[in-house]
Amino acid sequence: MKEKLEQVCQEALARLEKAGSVEELGVIRVAYLGKKGQLTELLKGMRDVDPEDRPKVGQLVNEARARLEGSLEARKKELAAKALEEQLRSETIDVTLPAKRNRVGHRHPNTIALEELERIFIGMGYEVVEGPEVEYDYYNFEALNIPANHPAKDEQDTFYINKDIVLRTQTSPVQVRTMEQQKPPIRVIAPGRVFRSDEVDATHSPCFHQVEGLVIDKGITFADLKGTLQDFARELFGPETRVKFRPHHFPFTEPSAEMDVSCFKCGGKGCRMCKGNGWIEILGCGMVHPKVLRMSGIDPDEYTGFAFGIGLERIALLKYEIDDMRLLYENDERFLRQF
Repeated sequence: MKEKLEQVCQEALARLEKAGSVEELGVIRVAYLGKKGQLTELLKGMRDVDPEDRPKVGQLVNEARARLEGSLEARKKELAAKALEEQLRSETIDVTLPAKRNRVGHRHPNTIALEELERIFIGMGYEVVEGPEVEYDYYNFEALNIPANHPAKDEQDTFYINKDIVLRTQTSPVQVRTMEQQKPPIRVIAPGRVFRSDEVDATHSPCFHQVEGLVIDKGITFADLKGTLQDFARELFGPETRVKFRPHHFPFTEPSAEMDVSCFKCGGKGCRMCKGNGWIEILGCGMVHPKVLRMSGIDPDEYTGFAFGIGLERIALLKYEIDDMRLLYENDERFLRQF
């Protein structure tokens, strides 16, 4: 047995010496030390050895295994060092070449527009508040004076989780939650993502963003609403901007209006952007309905207020003269790099 072990070891060491790669060493390891390797087979032959000689033979086998494993490891390091040296000799690096430019990302057009809106309203003393995107039907509709049979609750326009929970269709529920939790005076804006069951086209998306504002205090009038939004429009589009209010209807405000701004592209003369009429619609607004105040725990005989809602994508499209809303969501770097 001793002679056979020595013969196997010498044969293995000779193969190790001739091995030219780490992969070849793996083959040799399997051939001699694997489950079906020669040393393993010799170890299985221990059953034919006299019981008195088994400890001594076992020790010889273990010594042979340790010897081969040590030689394998040493040869592996030697070959690895040789391969590294060869690689360094063959691969040269020109340290005078300029480095690769790191392409750093930047803010999305929506984010830029939102930060501009927040800057303007925070400068007026408003607080930024947020609320859940998955909302109770009560906050999204009923607390905003939209009863059960109102067309706005049609399933074609709203994503329903169940009969009591929806994906919010506006950020107005944040206003209701704020009125419930905070006593007047209140002056907040509520930016956020909203969802409506719309087909995707150049001006519509099932997921978009709104920024809604709310002011509640004693003696608030429509004149306060007009002055606030006029200052906002001039800050956003330029000091020469004029505003125009047209009567409209919203269930949660009375009276209600839509606000137009004079076209900042042509100065109101008429162009492609304003479709030739010199004015561009940018938001809806109105005085908070007394029922909404009452349902939120605020006495309408003591307090009044106004609210407004701005489509963030609409502001971004207008400000940056983008003619297709889908460009904002397609993640085309050629488009996004312009901002």
